[in-house]
Order: sequence, then structure tokens, then C-alpha cells
Amino acid sequence: MRKLLYLIAIGAILITSCDDHLSTKNLFNKSTDNFYRTPTDIDEAMAGVYNALFVQTNTGLADEHIAASMFSDLVFAGGGADDAFAHNAASFTDPGEDTYHPLWLETYRGVFRANSIIAALEGENAGFSEYFATEQDAETYLDNALGEAYFMRGFLMFRAARFFGGMPLILAPDADRFVPRSSFSETFSQIASDFHKGATLMAEVDVNTISVNRYGHGNRWTAKAYLARTFLHYTGYMTNIENQPTTQISLPDGTVISRNDVIEHLEDVIDNSGYALVSDFRNLWPYSHINQSAGEIVLPWAENEGLQWAGQDGPNANIGTGNTEVMFAKRYAFADWSNTKFRNWAVLFFSVRGQDVGPYGQGWGWGTVNPNFYNNWSNDDPRKRGSVLDLNANDEGVEAYNPDANNGIQQTELVNKKYIQLRHDGEEGVKGMFYYIYRPGSTSDSYMLWSAQDFYYLRFSDVLLMHSELSETADGLNAVRARAGLEPVSYSLEALKIERKHEFAFEGIRWFDLVRWGDVENSANNYFSQAATVINNGVEAVHSVSYRPETKGLVPIPESEIRLSDGLYTQNPGW
Repeated sequence: MRKLLYLIAIGAILITSCDDHLSTKNLFNKSTDNFYRTPTDIDEAMAGVYNALFVQTNTGLADEHIAASMFSDLVFAGGGADDAFAHNAASFTDPGEDTYHPLWLETYRGVFRANSIIAALEGENAGFSEYFATEQDAETYLDNALGEAYFMRGFLMFRAARFFGGMPLILAPDADRFVPRSSFSETFSQIASDFHKGATLMAEVDVNTISVNRYGHGNRWTAKAYLARTFLHYTGYMTNIENQPTTQISLPDGTVISRNDVIEHLEDVIDNSGYALVSDFRNLWPYSHINQSAGEIVLPWAENEGLQWAGQDGPNANIGTGNTEVMFAKRYAFADWSNTKFRNWAVLFFSVRGQDVGPYGQGWGWGTVNPNFYNNWSNDDPRKRGSVLDLNANDEGVEAYNPDANNGIQQTELVNKKYIQLRHDGEEGVKGMFYYIYRPGSTSDSYMLWSAQDFYYLRFSDVLLMHSELSETADGLNAVRARAGLEPVSYSLEALKIERKHEFAFEGIRWFDLVRWGDVENSANNYFSQAATVINNGVEAVHSVSYRPETKGLVPIPESEIRLSDGLYTQNPGW
């Protein structure tokens, strides 16, 4: 099992003092009074911060990938007639009270843990000289650890604030927790400050030197890239949703981050990080490994295209050719029925509904691909077939697909191919590809537990496209197009939007792009109002989606949190 998940499990145990629902008995003689004294302490505590990336969500919608995908115009709700959560999300309604509460809770658990590390490392007794050969090595470790804690606090708040808007800012382990929600501007100002500190404190590193065991941690380059994402989301939202045009972010200490500042950060990443596009977009996704894992050709299309998986464990991956493109990811592993938190929920939710078809395993059929999007996408772009499974294709190994067995709603026979169950025969019978790769044992032997596919938060292609968007130049845009075998184009915002739509389909990015550009409210720039043919329990029907602009692209604050705040929190508009 991956070392990162092992460390996360340890870290979650060792810092239990931060969670109010856990026992106060100190089984390991560790507490906030005597912890954070050694590099081992810090590393274990940091693992606890990363633990907060994983959200236990029985509805699915507290998982950021699932929620952002369901809000997007590229998919329909899908699922079955009883999948109310899917249909509520895709219609921008929520009759429940706490649909998104697990994301809120996990955010503040992680923030508390990051705050505890920051407080310890900035305290007067911080220092690790006795554990390193030189004072400089000790200082470098401290700065990197502090920068990583700032980065992770910023990331957790960024992930939540794009959904909830303004958040309560709790910036120290002993800070008052009964504080009002900060404004959208105040919240993103603090997030940008955390990313800026992370980028300043953490040392330069050549990503090609990062070991598999260390892969998955934030670094200087991810902090710079997330500063750019924060800048684009904040300035776009304020300009296009709040109608308060702005071209900069002011940090709490008065520092102003401008467009040019962000461009410089991105150019630093491009020139000095060592990240690079993998040679073939399709090699980013696990289906490119199914034939190798099976030891026979079960996916003819992948064989015909000569695909070879880059892997998901970084440039020095033990499985795959090496992945230089993924800059930050949620590092999933296996779950068992006592704790399903560490499986990739999205793969289960988005896979073919109710039946195994060749190399593709069954799931719950949410997020069926919108035919209008699919049909408007040129067949000359290899990313189209690299992103969408057409269940009527003759080279996908899906000849056994039976549309009559699909008792789903809003089914389109088009499925998200990036995050999909993969399966093949082996010495233990037909099981998931990741089951055969990692061999987790019988406690994880269920199609509902098989997926250990990582969720890619950030790819280097996004750095290139953000640079083009901010600099209004075509270099990054055309680098991404060239990788797909497409001709270069002159820069325009419209060309940039199309490229992002195709490059990042089903990766949880499209929704936030629509919001920050204001295109979520412009039917000419989205697919929401366009009718398409779907299949409901075997019967053809016509379906379209209506966005509710009164929500301003946000989800509701959990009602239980509003009640607990005793009037400090107000509900988001439209909810």
C-alpha cells in the first residue's frame, strides 16, 4: 500500500486532539504540548492534514469532483429514478439540509491541523538542528514544512470557498471558532496569502527527483499554480458574477498581487519546475494500461493507438512510463466496508450503469455525457475518444452492452472515460484492474471498492493554459493543442475557452470556469438550455437543464452549521 496513505493513517491517529468526536485518552503519549518537536512529529502531523482531502460522502455530492461534474453543462444527472441527489444537483436544487456538510467539516478539520503545524513552526522553540547535519539543512526543512502547511491550509479553503463562497476564517489552533463568515474578497485574500507564503517558503525542486514515496505532496510549483487559479477565480467571480470588476488581489498584509505577478509565477513553473506534458493525452488515463494489466488485448482501441500509461505515481513511477504532468492529486487507495473514505467515489458513480461491458466495469451511471457537447466536438481531436466512451463503438470491447438492461434515467450511451471502472480476467477471476495492480486482499474485493485511481487536481496543461489566458498569448494554448495533434491558432478568449473545455472535460474544472467567466449565466456560452435526446428506462425522451442564476454559482451553507452559529452565519443567495 502506498506510503502516503500509510502516513495519513498514522497522522490521523496521532493528532486526534483536534477532533471533538474522538477519545481524549492519549494512547501514544502524544499531545499538542509535547508534539511537533521532531521532523517525524511534523511529518506525521502533515499526513493528518492530507487526510482532510478525503471526504466520507454517502450522497456523493460532498466529493468535489462529483459535485463540480454534476453542476457542469457537459453532463446530465443520469443515475436511476431514485437517485434524487444526482437530479437535485444537476437542477441546482437541494431540498436537504446538510448535503454538502461533510466537505465543510473536513475542511475545518484539515485547517485546524495545518494551523497547529504553523503555530508550532513559527513558535519561539521551533528548530530541528539536532536532527540534521547542518544548520542550513535544518532551516530548509523547517521552511519547507511551514510552506507546505500554508499551502495545504490554502488548498483546503480554496476547495471549499469555490463551492460555499465566503468562509469563517480561523487562522490559529486557539482562535475563536464562533466568528462570522468572511466576505468573498476576505476569504480569497487569505487563500492567496497562504499560497503566496507557500510559494515563498518552499524551496525549488526538480520534480524529476521526487521519489514515489514523496510524490503527492504540495511543493513550491503547486503553490504558484494555485495562486494563479485563485487569482483567476477571484477576479473572474467578482467581475462577472458580483459585477465588481477587479484585476488584482490584495493580501491581508497589504501586498497586492497583480496579473503580471501571477504571470511571472507561472513562467517560473514553466521554465524551472521540470513538469512537462506527457506525449499523449490519452496516456494520462488508466484505460491505457488495461491491456498490459490483463496480459491480453481486451481494449482493441488502446492497442490500435499504441497507448502506454504514464502511471499515477509521478515521474519515477514503478507502474507506467512516468508521469511528468500531474502536479497535485488526491492519492486514492483501497477501502473496505468499515471505511470507504479512501476509494475514488467518482469512478463508482460515473461508470456504466448496472452492467459490466468488456473492459469497463459497472457503476451507478451518474453524469452521463451531454450529446450536444459530444457532437460539437471534432472527431479530429483525439481527446474526444480519449475522454468519452461511446457504448456503440466497435473497437472498445463493449459488444455485450445491452441498452435494455440499463434501467437508468437521462442515459445517453456516452460515458466519462477518464474516471471509469476497469476490469479484466486474472488468476482470481474477473476483478478490477487496480485490484490486480495493488493486490489489497479480500476485504477490498468488491466492484464498489476497487477503484484506487487518483483524482488529478492539477495538471501542467492547466499551467500552460492559465498562462495563455493571463498573458493573452497563444504559446501555452498551442502547446496543449500540439500535444493533441491540432493546428496552432491565434490567441482569443473564445479559443482559450474551447481548449479548456476539451482538455479538462469531466475533471471538475469546467463548472468553475463557467462561473468565473460569467458563462454560467449566458446560455449562448453553455449547454444548459439546449435540449438533447436521452433514454429514461428504455424510452426516448428530450431533456435540458435550467441553471438558477440566483444561486450565484454557490451551494448552500449546511443548515446545521447555520443553527450552531446562533445567527452568525447567513445562508447563500438562492437557497
